[in-house]
Amino acid sequence: MVPFAGWEMAVQFAGLVAEHQAVRSSCGVFDISHMGVITLRGAGPKDALQALVPTDLFRIGPGEACYTVLLNAAGGIRDDLIVYDRGQRDGQAELLLVINAACADADTAWLRSQLEPAGITIADRKGDGVLLALQGPEAMARLEALSGTNLSGLPRFGHRDLNLNGTAQGAAAGAQAFVGRTGYTGEDGCELLLDRAAGLALWQQLLGEGVTPCGLGARDTLRLEAAMHLYGQEMDASTTPLEAGLGWLVHLEMPKPFIGREVLERQTAEGVGKRLVGLKLQGRAIARHGYPVLHNDQVVGEVTSGTWSPSLGEAIALAYVPPAASKLGTELAVQIRGKSEPAVVVKRPFYRRA
Repeated sequence: MVPFAGWEMAVQFAGLVAEHQAVRSSCGVFDISHMGVITLRGAGPKDALQALVPTDLFRIGPGEACYTVLLNAAGGIRDDLIVYDRGQRDGQAELLLVINAACADADTAWLRSQLEPAGITIADRKGDGVLLALQGPEAMARLEALSGTNLSGLPRFGHRDLNLNGTAQGAAAGAQAFVGRTGYTGEDGCELLLDRAAGLALWQQLLGEGVTPCGLGARDTLRLEAAMHLYGQEMDASTTPLEAGLGWLVHLEMPKPFIGREVLERQTAEGVGKRLVGLKLQGRAIARHGYPVLHNDQVVGEVTSGTWSPSLGEAIALAYVPPAASKLGTELAVQIRGKSEPAVVVKRPFYRRA
């Protein structure tokens, strides 16, 4: 167990590699109740939120969701989040946002300062509820059994309210869950928000049925194989989405102002000073956060995340380097305990599910 953003979090249960492989081959469950979940309600929450993010929120409709980032005036990333369009709820439009635990208080205060003057109501949606991530090739079949519902029509980033009136037992039986077909592992799966009693009962039932409980260790190796960003490592308030390899989130063709737009327009025209790249190390040494990256024996960048990949049997890492050193196939090195370990720039993600 380790402290994290005011929570005590499990690093591992039976072991990191076993948990990682369970998610890749069958099904694992993560307790992610540390994440923040808030709602925006009012006459036009999407219009109001649009001024704070570079992604065209009107590309999604009710029942759909998108990944995006909150920006500051310098184009830096305040946080990354998922925006779920809940459509009309009690006569008002509603968005549900899932935000990072370490940023939850700051995000909520920032959103209130920006959106409440526009008549948008911001509320905590999670309370003392439970947020679970059911991930892996068998995850959706498990959820179909629990709910007695065919979910083949629920697309990636689709979401809905679901009654657990199938094989769910105990306090979970008949409970209602908010379900999003989202996750942080590179596998199929879903995230479920339930009230406290139902969430605890569902966790116990899943473990009783053989689903593997997974901790922060496996969550990190899984997301890194999928080259998914971690706030505070691959992105922060001094890094723009264009530098972080998140240009696909920036919709400058959208004729609407948003905070940081001018900076991103300038970077689009002039280029960026650094780029996030994927690295494969040529030996068994493991690169870690903060390790220097060398090009032609000169320090040019820094590792943001690194691990030994259980799926690939190789050491992998993400790092920031200058554009000249970012081309696929470029030979670099990582300084590890005083030695220069050879590495090569490779395509991301490192792992992609079939």
